[in-house]
Amino acid sequence: MKVIYADNNATTQVAPEVLEEMLPYFHDLYGNPSSMHSFGGQVAQELKEARGKVASLIGAAPDEILFTSCGTESDSTAIQAAIVSHPDKRHIITTRVEHPAVKNLCEYLEKNGYRVTFLPVDRQGRLNPEDLYKSLSKDTAIVSIMWANNETGVIFPIEEIAQIVTQSGVVFHTDAVQAVGKIPIDVQKISVDMLSLSGHKIHAPKGVGALYVRKGTKFTPFLIGGHQERGRRGGTENVASIIGLGKACELAGEHIEEENERVRYLRDKLENEILKLVPNAMVNGDREHRLPNTTSISFEYVEGEAILLMMNELGICASSGSACTSGSLEPSHVLRAMGVPFTAAHGSIRFSLSIYNTEEEIDFIIAKLPPIIERLRELSPYWDQSKTAAASQ
Repeated sequence: MKVIYADNNATTQVAPEVLEEMLPYFHDLYGNPSSMHSFGGQVAQELKEARGKVASLIGAAPDEILFTSCGTESDSTAIQAAIVSHPDKRHIITTRVEHPAVKNLCEYLEKNGYRVTFLPVDRQGRLNPEDLYKSLSKDTAIVSIMWANNETGVIFPIEEIAQIVTQSGVVFHTDAVQAVGKIPIDVQKISVDMLSLSGHKIHAPKGVGALYVRKGTKFTPFLIGGHQERGRRGGTENVASIIGLGKACELAGEHIEEENERVRYLRDKLENEILKLVPNAMVNGDREHRLPNTTSISFEYVEGEAILLMMNELGICASSGSACTSGSLEPSHVLRAMGVPFTAAHGSIRFSLSIYNTEEEIDFIIAKLPPIIERLRELSPYWDQSKTAAASQ
């Protein structure tokens, strides 16, 4: 059975070019880049080139790039660096729809004496910059707001947000894990102090990420150890993966136009056809200001997990907007923050595409998904109740 992978916001396949670039560093070029000998020195030179490739994708200088193990480490490093570097400030601002890497850390800090403002979003998942402006205070240590939402793809007005924050003299961090490689980013044009990215979202391997730290930003290391990363992150570098991340960033820059044209076309075709064929379906989030590869669609009166299981039997991989915990089904915190109706939030499915998806795959999903929804609704007492209620009006 062929796998149709439409879950690229969760992770991506490693690009063949990336794998090829990495292979020598597992066996032939295994030297430690911190060594004095030339065998390790040649590896150090390759790390330098990879750093330049990552920097180039976001418009940064190479020495502003700090390699990490993942997006979560990058987020934690940024937020904790800011609060440690500003010990007299005890206020953090973020949003209600952040990735758990930011959301859960902020909730932890809130339990440990920090005051955290979780900014709301509207029904379309949009943030009002005025709410941010009103929340800033002299006690604010950092503002951390994602560039694009991982569930809905909604893009926040980062340029306007960054201007508000930096004019207030507050450190601004953005989790750009979902945005990097999908939309153009230039940190020289937008006053971001720190920016997180992750390799496995852009066809590099899992276990490698990066943090951009603007020159002049106060910074305290999260991992204390050796001199690696100019003393900003101790530990021997994950050489092969960093080399892979560099190549992936190079490829991402080359494919930005394809992401925003062909991949967007496939996403729109999938979305529009499903909305035409399936009644009581709705798109979650702003359909204009969002990533080109992402759609979150809610199907009323069915459970997202049941949809995923039936699609899985056909080889279709996607994600649900719900999480089953402790035997009870809860809609995602993102959909709850957006005020998505209860009857729809449970039946939310996210499709996230990549340059490796084909139109034939999209046609297959379009053909198979509507019958799945119809079958599940036939089994749902809530669907019968909704039809009865509609008929009586």
